[in-house]
Amino acid sequence: MKPGMVPPPPGEESQTVILPPGWQSYLSPQGRRYYVNTTTNETTWERPSSSPGIPASPGSHRSPLPPAVNGYHASGTPAHPPETAHMSVRKSTGDSQNLGSSSPSKKQSKENTITINCVTFPHPDTMPEQQLLKPTEWSYCDYFWADKKDPQGNGTVAGFELLLQKQLKGKQMQKEMSEFIRERIKIEEDYAKNLAKLSQNSLASQEEGSLGEAWAQVKKSLADEAEVHLKFSAKLHSEVEKPLMNFRENFKKDMKKCDHHIADLRKQLASRYASVEKARKALTERQRDLEMKTQQLEIKLSNKTEEDIKKARRKSTQAGDDLMRCVDLYNQAQSKWFEEMVTTTLELERLEVERVEMIRQHLCQYTQLRHETDMFNQSTVEPVDQLLRKVDPAKDRELWVREHKTGSIRPVDMEI
Repeated sequence: MKPGMVPPPPGEESQTVILPPGWQSYLSPQGRRYYVNTTTNETTWERPSSSPGIPASPGSHRSPLPPAVNGYHASGTPAHPPETAHMSVRKSTGDSQNLGSSSPSKKQSKENTITINCVTFPHPDTMPEQQLLKPTEWSYCDYFWADKKDPQGNGTVAGFELLLQKQLKGKQMQKEMSEFIRERIKIEEDYAKNLAKLSQNSLASQEEGSLGEAWAQVKKSLADEAEVHLKFSAKLHSEVEKPLMNFRENFKKDMKKCDHHIADLRKQLASRYASVEKARKALTERQRDLEMKTQQLEIKLSNKTEEDIKKARRKSTQAGDDLMRCVDLYNQAQSKWFEEMVTTTLELERLEVERVEMIRQHLCQYTQLRHETDMFNQSTVEPVDQLLRKVDPAKDRELWVREHKTGSIRPVDMEI
């Protein structure tokens, strides 16, 4: 469904208004228009002035509830609505029973709302898809309001629960990465120990001359290379593995802050919704009782007095007042849930970006250390190359002969 502007609800300005730069208009889940500064994330119920001489929206439409935090626009209508098995579309049964209104004084037809697992959204048939707060970013705060069918069962998974699962998976991936680096460090340490041990081997130690010097340098280069790999493993531990582990612990602490909070608010919302349904049922029963007693009195099938009728009417009125009170409490709980959802989803988004960026930086540090290690390893064999270029078999033969010669007189033939 293509995003489009939504006509203002009753009580809001209906004319086209030019907003100041950086401001956009949205509708809340209850149909109230509010305004978001996309630069500062400021939100307000009042229309911002486009110039100093133009007044803002009248203050008489303010709600006792604060505007949504972080510039939240309640994009409650999914682009692809969930399965109808998880929806309950409610028809209007009277203004006082309207679950979608933000307060008893704000009336809204129940035909314009849809309830998905105790959360009230605008009906997709009567309200176009709302604009996204971050339309080019695929932000968490725009796409996880409804519940999703669990592919592993017949139930549903809350959108926020999917975000938590992603965070937990990210934490596990980070842990496995640190374990991988630890194994890499162990390989480096074992390799360094084997190189150092091999450098002390006495094989071919009796080689002489310039070739013997080159061979001795080959063995020394192994000891130097072993030192390079030991330093590499130490830097891997201090500059890659340890930061990964420390950040993982801090990430775990951040996760605990929002692990149960949203779930508790959702439970409270479900409880408020159950109270509304109970009050709605009680009102229906009271109205039915009043109608029945009135009909019986009119056709004289009962000896009920007019006082009994007044008593039934009072009970019906009280039931209506109870329903309005429950609806108001429900809407307060829903507004609180929406506000906390936006705040928390944006925080989870920030944590995920921070986690990915942190891992990227430390993997870059890993590759940098690898490059440095390769460079140092190359420096350990450069003296070997220099000595190998100086190997001179003729010179070695001269030196050896001078040291070990036994005489220069050649034998002659024997005379008879």
